[in-house]
Amino acid sequence: MRYIHVFESTCGDAMFSIGLTGGIGSGKSMVADWLAEWGAAVIDTDRIAHELTAPGGAAIGPLREAFGAAAIGPDGALDRGWMRTHAFADPTVRRRLEAVLHPLIDQAVRDQAQRARGPYRVFVVPLLVESGRWRDRVDRICVVDCDPETQVRRVQARSGLTRDTIERIMSAQASRTERLAAADDVISNDDSTDLDVLRRRAFQLHQAWCDRASRSADGRTTHG
Repeated sequence: MRYIHVFESTCGDAMFSIGLTGGIGSGKSMVADWLAEWGAAVIDTDRIAHELTAPGGAAIGPLREAFGAAAIGPDGALDRGWMRTHAFADPTVRRRLEAVLHPLIDQAVRDQAQRARGPYRVFVVPLLVESGRWRDRVDRICVVDCDPETQVRRVQARSGLTRDTIERIMSAQASRTERLAAADDVISNDDSTDLDVLRRRAFQLHQAWCDRASRSADGRTTHG
Protein backbone atom coordinates (compact mmCIF):
# COMPACT_ATOMS: atom_id res chain seq x y z
CA MET A 1 0.00 0.00 0.00
CA ARG A 2 0.98 3.58 -0.61
CA TYR A 3 -0.32 6.33 1.63
CA ILE A 4 -1.07 9.97 0.88
CA HIS A 5 0.81 11.98 3.48
CA VAL A 6 -1.06 15.17 4.30
CA PHE A 7 1.68 16.76 6.47
CA GLU A 8 -0.54 19.56 7.77
CA SER A 9 2.17 21.93 9.02
CA THR A 10 5.16 23.47 7.32
CA CYS A 11 8.64 22.00 7.70
CA GLY A 12 9.53 24.49 10.38
CA ASP A 13 12.43 26.46 8.90
CA ALA A 14 13.86 27.92 5.72
CA MET A 15 16.21 25.05 4.82
CA PHE A 16 16.23 24.45 1.06
CA SER A 17 14.00 21.46 0.35
CA ILE A 18 13.27 19.09 -2.52
CA GLY A 19 10.13 17.01 -2.92
CA LEU A 20 11.17 13.78 -4.65
CA THR A 21 8.47 11.62 -6.20
CA GLY A 22 7.72 9.17 -8.98
CA GLY A 23 5.42 6.30 -9.78
CA ILE A 24 5.88 2.81 -8.38
CA GLY A 25 8.95 1.21 -9.94
CA SER A 26 10.37 4.52 -11.17
CA GLY A 27 13.63 4.27 -9.22
CA LYS A 28 13.08 7.15 -6.81
CA SER A 29 14.33 5.14 -3.81
CA MET A 30 17.63 4.49 -5.57
CA VAL A 31 17.97 8.18 -6.38
CA ALA A 32 17.15 9.08 -2.77
CA ASP A 33 19.85 6.69 -1.53
CA TRP A 34 22.42 8.36 -3.78
CA LEU A 35 21.39 11.83 -2.58
CA ALA A 36 21.85 10.67 1.01
CA GLU A 37 25.25 9.23 0.08
CA TRP A 38 26.25 12.65 -1.29
CA GLY A 39 25.21 14.42 1.93
CA ALA A 40 21.58 15.46 1.51
CA ALA A 41 19.22 14.99 4.46
CA VAL A 42 16.70 12.45 3.15
CA ILE A 43 13.32 12.01 4.83
CA ASP A 44 11.48 9.10 3.23
CA THR A 45 7.78 8.92 4.09
CA ASP A 46 7.42 5.40 2.71
CA ARG A 47 10.25 4.12 4.91
CA ILE A 48 8.67 5.85 7.88
CA ALA A 49 5.39 4.07 7.11
CA HIS A 50 7.21 0.74 6.90
CA GLU A 51 8.89 1.33 10.27
CA LEU A 52 5.58 2.24 11.88
CA THR A 53 3.94 -0.94 10.57
CA ALA A 54 6.87 -3.29 11.26
CA PRO A 55 6.79 -5.67 14.23
CA GLY A 56 6.68 -3.53 17.35
CA GLY A 57 6.02 -0.37 15.31
CA ALA A 58 3.99 2.44 16.84
CA ALA A 59 1.09 1.85 14.43
CA ILE A 60 0.59 -1.86 15.13
CA GLY A 61 -1.57 -1.44 18.24
CA PRO A 62 -3.87 1.17 16.66
CA LEU A 63 -4.12 -0.90 13.45
CA ARG A 64 -5.08 -4.02 15.40
CA GLU A 65 -7.72 -2.00 17.24
CA ALA A 66 -9.07 -0.50 14.01
CA PHE A 67 -9.08 -3.63 11.84
CA GLY A 68 -8.78 -6.62 14.12
CA ALA A 69 -6.16 -9.33 14.38
CA ALA A 70 -6.60 -10.33 10.72
CA ALA A 71 -4.75 -7.17 9.67
CA ILE A 72 -1.61 -8.22 11.53
CA GLY A 73 0.60 -10.99 10.15
CA PRO A 74 2.15 -13.86 12.13
CA ASP A 75 5.38 -11.87 12.45
CA GLY A 76 3.59 -9.00 14.16
CA ALA A 77 3.80 -6.62 11.20
CA LEU A 78 0.94 -5.18 9.19
CA ASP A 79 -0.23 -7.79 6.69
CA ARG A 80 0.24 -5.62 3.63
CA GLY A 81 -1.39 -8.11 1.29
CA TRP A 82 -4.50 -8.25 3.46
CA MET A 83 -4.61 -4.48 3.73
CA ARG A 84 -4.02 -3.98 -0.01
CA THR A 85 -6.89 -6.31 -0.89
CA HIS A 86 -9.36 -4.74 1.53
CA ALA A 87 -8.37 -1.11 0.92
CA PHE A 88 -8.79 -1.48 -2.84
CA ALA A 89 -12.16 -3.16 -2.37
CA ASP A 90 -13.57 -0.72 0.18
CA PRO A 91 -12.68 3.01 0.28
CA THR A 92 -13.78 3.22 3.91
CA VAL A 93 -11.00 0.79 4.82
CA ARG A 94 -8.45 3.04 3.14
CA ARG A 95 -9.79 6.08 4.98
CA ARG A 96 -9.58 4.27 8.32
CA LEU A 97 -6.03 3.20 7.49
CA GLU A 98 -5.03 6.76 6.66
CA ALA A 99 -6.69 8.03 9.84
CA VAL A 100 -4.41 5.75 11.86
CA LEU A 101 -1.19 6.29 9.90
CA HIS A 102 -1.25 9.93 8.84
CA PRO A 103 -0.79 11.53 12.29
CA LEU A 104 2.07 9.13 13.11
CA ILE A 105 3.78 9.66 9.76
CA ASP A 106 3.38 13.42 9.91
CA GLN A 107 4.91 13.62 13.38
CA ALA A 108 7.87 11.48 12.32
CA VAL A 109 8.39 13.68 9.24
CA ARG A 110 8.39 16.80 11.40
CA ASP A 111 10.81 15.28 13.87
CA GLN A 112 13.23 14.20 11.14
CA ALA A 113 12.94 17.55 9.36
CA GLN A 114 13.88 19.39 12.54
CA ARG A 115 16.95 17.16 13.02
CA ALA A 116 18.02 17.33 9.35
CA ARG A 117 21.61 18.27 8.63
CA GLY A 118 23.11 18.67 5.19
CA PRO A 119 23.20 21.10 2.28
CA TYR A 120 19.47 20.56 1.68
CA ARG A 121 16.55 18.30 2.61
CA VAL A 122 14.83 15.75 0.40
CA PHE A 123 11.29 14.66 1.21
CA VAL A 124 10.60 11.39 -0.60
CA VAL A 125 6.83 11.23 -1.05
CA PRO A 126 5.42 8.58 -3.39
CA LEU A 127 2.04 10.34 -3.64
CA LEU A 128 3.32 13.90 -3.51
CA VAL A 129 1.35 15.05 -6.57
CA GLU A 130 -1.80 13.24 -5.48
CA SER A 131 -1.83 14.89 -2.06
CA GLY A 132 -1.87 18.40 -3.55
CA ARG A 133 -0.26 19.76 -0.37
CA TRP A 134 3.46 19.85 -1.06
CA ARG A 135 3.89 22.57 -3.66
CA ASP A 136 4.22 25.32 -1.04
CA ARG A 137 6.25 23.18 1.36
CA VAL A 138 9.26 22.51 -0.84
CA ASP A 139 11.38 24.70 -3.07
CA ARG A 140 11.43 22.28 -5.99
CA ILE A 141 9.64 19.09 -7.02
CA CYS A 142 11.73 16.43 -8.73
CA VAL A 143 10.08 13.53 -10.57
CA VAL A 144 11.93 10.31 -11.33
CA ASP A 145 10.19 9.34 -14.55
CA CYS A 146 9.77 6.17 -16.59
CA ASP A 147 7.16 4.75 -18.94
CA PRO A 148 4.30 2.67 -17.48
CA GLU A 149 5.40 -0.62 -19.05
CA THR A 150 8.80 -0.25 -17.43
CA GLN A 151 7.07 0.31 -14.09
CA VAL A 152 5.12 -2.93 -14.46
CA ARG A 153 8.19 -4.99 -15.38
CA ARG A 154 10.28 -3.63 -12.51
CA VAL A 155 7.62 -4.16 -9.88
CA GLN A 156 6.91 -7.68 -11.12
CA ALA A 157 10.61 -8.50 -10.95
CA ARG A 158 11.08 -7.24 -7.39
CA SER A 159 7.77 -8.14 -5.75
CA GLY A 160 6.10 -10.91 -7.71
CA LEU A 161 2.81 -9.01 -7.80
CA THR A 162 0.52 -9.77 -10.72
CA ARG A 163 0.16 -7.32 -13.58
CA ASP A 164 -3.45 -6.70 -12.58
CA THR A 165 -2.47 -5.77 -9.02
CA ILE A 166 0.32 -3.49 -10.22
CA GLU A 167 -1.96 -1.76 -12.70
CA ARG A 168 -4.55 -1.21 -9.96
CA ILE A 169 -1.86 0.39 -7.80
CA MET A 170 -0.78 2.57 -10.71
CA SER A 171 -4.37 3.60 -11.44
CA ALA A 172 -4.62 4.96 -7.88
CA GLN A 173 -1.57 7.16 -8.50
CA ALA A 174 -1.25 10.31 -10.56
CA SER A 175 -0.71 9.75 -14.25
CA ARG A 176 2.70 10.19 -15.80
CA THR A 177 1.43 13.39 -17.45
CA GLU A 178 0.21 14.80 -14.15
CA ARG A 179 3.51 14.10 -12.40
CA LEU A 180 5.55 15.68 -15.18
CA ALA A 181 3.30 18.74 -15.18
CA ALA A 182 4.08 19.26 -11.48
CA ALA A 183 7.85 18.79 -11.86
CA ASP A 184 10.51 21.46 -11.65
CA ASP A 185 13.19 18.83 -12.33
CA VAL A 186 12.95 15.44 -14.04
CA ILE A 187 15.30 12.45 -13.89
CA SER A 188 14.56 10.07 -16.75
CA ASN A 189 14.89 6.40 -15.84
CA ASP A 190 13.32 4.36 -18.62
CA ASP A 191 14.23 0.71 -19.12
CA SER A 192 17.03 1.64 -21.52
CA THR A 193 18.72 3.93 -18.98
CA ASP A 194 22.15 2.72 -17.90
CA LEU A 195 22.65 2.78 -14.11
CA ASP A 196 25.78 4.93 -14.46
CA VAL A 197 23.84 7.38 -16.63
CA LEU A 198 21.07 7.56 -14.03
CA ARG A 199 23.61 8.22 -11.27
CA ARG A 200 25.23 11.01 -13.32
CA ARG A 201 21.84 12.62 -13.93
CA ALA A 202 21.06 12.52 -10.24
CA PHE A 203 24.49 13.91 -9.32
CA GLN A 204 24.09 16.83 -11.73
CA LEU A 205 20.87 17.79 -9.98
CA HIS A 206 22.49 17.28 -6.57
CA GLN A 207 25.19 19.78 -7.53
CA ALA A 208 22.59 22.24 -8.82
CA TRP A 209 20.55 21.92 -5.62
CA CYS A 210 23.64 22.43 -3.47
CA ASP A 211 24.26 25.63 -5.38
CA ARG A 212 20.65 26.75 -4.95
CA ALA A 213 20.77 25.89 -1.26
CA SER A 214 23.92 27.96 -0.85
CA ARG A 215 22.27 30.93 -2.54
CA SER A 216 19.18 30.43 -0.42
CA ALA A 217 21.32 30.58 2.71
CA ASP A 218 22.63 33.93 1.46
CA GLY A 219 19.06 35.23 1.34
CA ARG A 220 18.45 35.04 -2.40
CA THR A 221 15.37 33.60 -4.08
CA THR A 222 15.20 29.80 -4.48
CA HIS A 223 12.00 29.28 -6.47
CA GLY A 224 11.89 29.22 -10.26
